[in-house]
Amino acid sequence: MNKTYFPKKEEIKRTWYLVDATDKVLGRLAVKIAVILRGKNKTTFTPHLDTGDGVIVINASKIKVTGRKLKQKVYRRYSGYIGGLREVTLENMLKKKPGTVIELAVRRMLPGGHLGREIFKRLKVYADDKHQHKAQNPVKLEY
Repeated sequence: MNKTYFPKKEEIKRTWYLVDATDKVLGRLAVKIAVILRGKNKTTFTPHLDTGDGVIVINASKIKVTGRKLKQKVYRRYSGYIGGLREVTLENMLKKKPGTVIELAVRRMLPGGHLGREIFKRLKVYADDKHQHKAQNPVKLEY
């Protein structure tokens, strides 16, 4: 009889990847990052375990979008108070907080709950090409 293999916590090997977001399409890049963070690119993937790797994204301010999304895509947040709905277009968000655009796209592709929050902690996004993760020896990833 075959048995399903579940990796132990000690057996999970984590590597860090460096992704350059220059001239990459936002959604397509976010999907690839989410797959790596979740661990779906590994043969030891298990849905209820955190088997993924870490991702460092640089040049987030140079991301591309297709169509008219710069003007039409709107990020909404609500404070809970009357009249507390805040709306920001993608164009303004890229000017003010370019890293948040990629973070939101990836976070919404990860599972909700405790597992998703733990996975999301291994995503580091920077607006320019400088990052402080040299000690992790990130492997450059090309798409």
